[in-house]
Amino acid sequence: MPKTTSSHIEDHSEPARDRERRGIQSIEVGGEILKVLCSDPRPMALRDLAKAANMASGKIHPYLVSFGKIGLVAQDPVTGYYLLGPMAIQLGLTSLQTLNPIREATPFAEALANETSHSVALAVWGNLGPTIVRLIDASYPVHTNIRTGTVMSLANTATGRVFSAYLPRQLIDKMLKDDCIRLGPDIAHPLDAKVVENLIDETRARHLSRGVNHPTPGVASFSAPVFDYSGNIALAVTIMGPTGTFDPDWNGPVAKALHSCTTAISRRLGYTQVQAIRSGKVVAG
Repeated sequence: MPKTTSSHIEDHSEPARDRERRGIQSIEVGGEILKVLCSDPRPMALRDLAKAANMASGKIHPYLVSFGKIGLVAQDPVTGYYLLGPMAIQLGLTSLQTLNPIREATPFAEALANETSHSVALAVWGNLGPTIVRLIDASYPVHTNIRTGTVMSLANTATGRVFSAYLPRQLIDKMLKDDCIRLGPDIAHPLDAKVVENLIDETRARHLSRGVNHPTPGVASFSAPVFDYSGNIALAVTIMGPTGTFDPDWNGPVAKALHSCTTAISRRLGYTQVQAIRSGKVVAG
């Protein structure tokens, strides 16, 4: 029988989990370079790219050559600056075509419900207005008439005011005139038009809408927008609970948890910090 050498013996000294998670370091390094190129839409000089990636130019250059060969990076023939190439663009387009905002948002909404113990709802723009498409119940009963499929009032709910603040004004003005069709049994006393306008302005300023004891007595809520790669509102996330246990402070833990949730979903849908700053939709914190 031939002698077994050490090269033929499988190394079991490394835990199975670590072997499964072990990656290729050079790919991870290259990924950091691509992240820098993704973070700024303008072509970048090699020195600026190296500075942003915190790497030496000599280390980055071979990666750029290889990325250029497969189309992930392109180089401007006049300036020599680097930018994302056609293969990177195609990857992005393919990803966007298969992206489902509700599917992507659901795990974040479930985590928010678990973190806060409050009910969380996802709403999208439907034929009749803001429509609840996903509802994660709280760990305790919340007495509202909100169900999957419920169409929310544009003027009298926190969810509706988020869409009112970020959809085109001409569309909202027309829809607000017909808001009576969205008034469910919870909304016995619709808000005055001037009050509604002030609340919509407040939503734009805070990037957050709040309802306390209205439209449902004894229930408080916050709602915040989620933006997609184009900078448009994709959906709203609403968190709600009884006024006795729900913290309605604008800077309280519930509001901050919701903001973190919607920021993470927006990032997942391709909305970047650069877009946020340019559009004025960024919130500090």
